[in-house]
Amino acid sequence: MTMDARSNQNRSANPGMPDAPAKYRAYPQVNIPDRTWPGKIIDAAPIWCSVDLRDGNQSLVNPMGHDRKARMFQLLLDMGFKEIEIGFPSASQTDFDFARWCVEQGNVPADVSLQVLVQCRPELITRTFESLEGSIKPIIHFYNSTSELQRRVVFNKDVAGIKQIAVDAAKMITDMAEKAGGGYRFQYSPESFTGTELDVALEICNAVIEEVKPTADNKLIINLPSTVEMATPNVYADQIEWMCRNIDNRENIIISLHPHNDRGTGIAATELGLMAGADRVEGTLFGNGERTGNVDVVTLALNMYTQGVDPKLDCTEIERIKEVYEYSNQMVIPERHPYVGELVYTAFSGSHQDAINKGMKAIKVANDPHWEVPYLPIDPQDVGRTYEAIIRINSQSGKGGIAYILNQDYGLNLPRGLQVEFREDIQRITDEEGKELPSKAIYERFLERYVEQPGARLQFVEHHSHTDSSNKQVRMVEAEIVDNGETKRIDGRGTGPIDGFVNALSSYLGIDMTVANYSEHSLQHGSNAAAICYMEMESPAGKVFGVGINTNIVAASLAAVVSAANRYLEMQASA
Repeated sequence: MTMDARSNQNRSANPGMPDAPAKYRAYPQVNIPDRTWPGKIIDAAPIWCSVDLRDGNQSLVNPMGHDRKARMFQLLLDMGFKEIEIGFPSASQTDFDFARWCVEQGNVPADVSLQVLVQCRPELITRTFESLEGSIKPIIHFYNSTSELQRRVVFNKDVAGIKQIAVDAAKMITDMAEKAGGGYRFQYSPESFTGTELDVALEICNAVIEEVKPTADNKLIINLPSTVEMATPNVYADQIEWMCRNIDNRENIIISLHPHNDRGTGIAATELGLMAGADRVEGTLFGNGERTGNVDVVTLALNMYTQGVDPKLDCTEIERIKEVYEYSNQMVIPERHPYVGELVYTAFSGSHQDAINKGMKAIKVANDPHWEVPYLPIDPQDVGRTYEAIIRINSQSGKGGIAYILNQDYGLNLPRGLQVEFREDIQRITDEEGKELPSKAIYERFLERYVEQPGARLQFVEHHSHTDSSNKQVRMVEAEIVDNGETKRIDGRGTGPIDGFVNALSSYLGIDMTVANYSEHSLQHGSNAAAICYMEMESPAGKVFGVGINTNIVAASLAAVVSAANRYLEMQASA
C-alpha cells in the first residue's frame, strides 16, 4: 500500500484528524504511589502574586501604556495583593520607567513587595537592580529554561551547562543585593518546569538554594511553572508533591505555582498543586496570558470563598475589577466566564428558574446563615452583583422564572394557577419573536392581558353595597360598569360585596360564574400603594383568571371579576 493510500485510509477511519499515536506521545506519569494530595483540602489562602503587569501585559495585542498600567496597579493594591510583578525592566524602557514610577510615586504599602523578572544574564541583572533602587523588600525573580526540549533545541547545552547558568545568576544577584545594603527577596524559576525531568529540576533548584542560602527570615521562592500545560492536573500535583518532599531546606523555601491553561485545566491544576503542598500562586485577573492564558486568580479566590475559606483577596466589587481589566487589557470578558460573566447568575431554563425561585423564597425564611440556592453556588451580592438578572425570560423559560421576575421587579405574587396560565402567553410571544423578553415587557404584557385589557368589552367603574334590611346576612350590591362604551348599572345580592357582584354580573351576562380561588396583597410598586387581587373564576366553560388593582381592596376584587369575565367573553368569541 502506498503512503497516499494509507493516508486516505486513515482519513476515512478518522476524518479530519491525523493519526494521534504517530504524532503525539502521552506525558509520563510520576512514580509516587504513596501520594498524599488526593486526601487533602484547601483550608487556607496561598500567598498571591499578580503577574498581570508582566506576564499578562506581554501577551496583549496592544501592551499597556502608563495610564492603563497605573490603573491596573491600583486595583491590584486595592484587592489586597501583597506581591505584584510589575514588569521586565531590563527588557524595555517602558517597563523600566514603570518600575521607577511604582517605587517613587506608586504609594506602595510597606507590606507589599514589588517583583520584577530577569533572565540569568549579567547585563540584564544589573539593569534590574537599577530599576528597584529605593523599593522596600522587592523580589528579584530570575529564571532560565530547563526543559529537555529547550536544552536540546534552543540552547544546545547539557544539564550541567543549564545548571551553571542558574547558579551564576544566583551568585551575582545575591552579591549585588548584599552590596546594595540588603532588603531584597529572591525567586528562582526553572522555566518550562513541566517539560523538565524531575530529577533535573530538583538538581538545578537545589544548586540555586545552596548558592542563595535562604533563611527563616528571608525565604527563597522556588517557582515551578507549568509554562506550557502538558498533562492532566493530577500529574502536576504529583510533580509538586515530589518536589516538596525532595527539595533541600524545605522549611526555608516557598513553593510557588505558575500554571498556564493550554489544556483548559489551569484552575484544577492549581488547586491540586496547593493540595500537594505549594504555598504560593502566581496568576492574573480572569486568566489573561500567553496562548490560552495564565491561571485565573479571581476564579481561584472565589472557589475558595464558596468552600468557606477566606481567600485574602477582595473580590466584592467584581464589576469594578471587570471594568479595570477590560480597560487596561483592552479585552472583553466572555459572558460565561466564572463569577464575572454577564450571564453566570442568569437562568433561562424553566426547571432551573423554578428551583432558583423556590430556593430564594426558602432562604428568606430559613434560620440558617449558610447560602443554599439551587444552581447558584455563590450569593451574587457577595461579589457586588444583584438579583435583578438571576432569571431572564426566553422560549426556554418556565412559570417559575416569570413569577420570580414579576415578584422581584414589581412585587407581584402570582398564584400557581395564574403562573401556568400566563407562562403559556409569554412562551407564545418568545416563540414568535425568537429572543429574550425583558422584565419590563413581561410586566407590561401582564397588565395588558389581566388589568388594563384594552379593547375589552367590560370595564368596572364603581360599586355600593349595604345590608339587606330584611336579612342582615345578605349584602345588596349596586355597581356601575361600562359595556362596549355604554354605562350600565347592575344589581345583585350575596353573602358579601364580591358574592353579590358576581351574582349581578352573572345575571347580566347570562354566564354562571363562581369564585374558585381568591388572593390579594398590598402592592408597593410606584408612587402610590395599592392592593392587587387575583381572582380565579369558574363557569361551565372552565376556569380563568382575572386581576384587579385599586387602592381599595374591594374595588380591586370586583375589577378582578370583570377582568375574568372579559377573558371568558374573549374565549367565547374565538371559539
